[in-house]
Amino acid sequence: MTTHYYQHPVCITHEPGPHHPESPDRLRSVEAALSVAEFADLVRFEAPETTPGVISLMHDPNYVDHILRSVPKSGYAQLDPDTILSPGSGEAALRAVGGICAAVDDVVAGPASNAFCALRPPGHHAERAQAMGFCLFNNIAIAAQYARKAHGLDKIAVIDFDVHHGNGTQHMFEPDASLFYGSSHQFPAYPGTGAASETGVGNVVNVPLSPGSGSEPFRAAYRDVILPALRGFSPELLLISAGFDAHIQDPLCQLNVTTADFAWITEELLAVADECCAGRVVSTLEGGYDLDALAESVGVHVEGLLGE
Repeated sequence: MTTHYYQHPVCITHEPGPHHPESPDRLRSVEAALSVAEFADLVRFEAPETTPGVISLMHDPNYVDHILRSVPKSGYAQLDPDTILSPGSGEAALRAVGGICAAVDDVVAGPASNAFCALRPPGHHAERAQAMGFCLFNNIAIAAQYARKAHGLDKIAVIDFDVHHGNGTQHMFEPDASLFYGSSHQFPAYPGTGAASETGVGNVVNVPLSPGSGSEPFRAAYRDVILPALRGFSPELLLISAGFDAHIQDPLCQLNVTTADFAWITEELLAVADECCAGRVVSTLEGGYDLDALAESVGVHVEGLLGE
């Protein structure tokens, strides 16, 4: 398999302030992990900038303009208690969307079997007209709609194994039966959404997990609920919100998932993609705040994408 890898140095310049968990060091740790010899087969690209028009495929155009105009020339601009802009944030956000859309182009058009995007800011909490939870634009939701508009695809699925529920992705997907959203996440936890009763128009599958659950409930959520629903949906493209903050070492939650679990879910998702959509998978980084656990978990995820 050919795996494309998208990153960009400017995504390190998005600085939400001292001691913020969504720090530039997250990308430094990922880049260091993927720079060793075993990842030599990754085909590496710098993420291009997207346009406000592409972002507006899923976001209110006035909101897009507001975010870009709010980027400070110096210092910080605070959108909410958790979501902060610095001078590099605007370009970083444009490249976070541009990179995942370029990865969709590569995977759908054929030069890549799959792709991984190590870009920030993350996206899955951003709603149509609301930044929140460290997220400015919903990178993965935009990519789903971009795949439909640019490539004529119809049915797109997002699987989200971040420890926090992707309220923004669900918010954007739930009225549209051609978009599928499946999520495992800790509950109770931020942002307080993601109950099993939240099913959209039959296209949303949430499996909330209690703090301390560990490996077996995490795997059962996929084996018994999410993967069967994903197979039933039969997407033409599978997108992954790859958050690694369910890891037992992560400081923000207590789901107690292990690195081996991330290797397992990667293999399981690739198997479904092989069955349903010719293996077409694009994965993008969401959470993960313990730097060592993040590097290790991204490593096994990308090993899976490479077929190793």
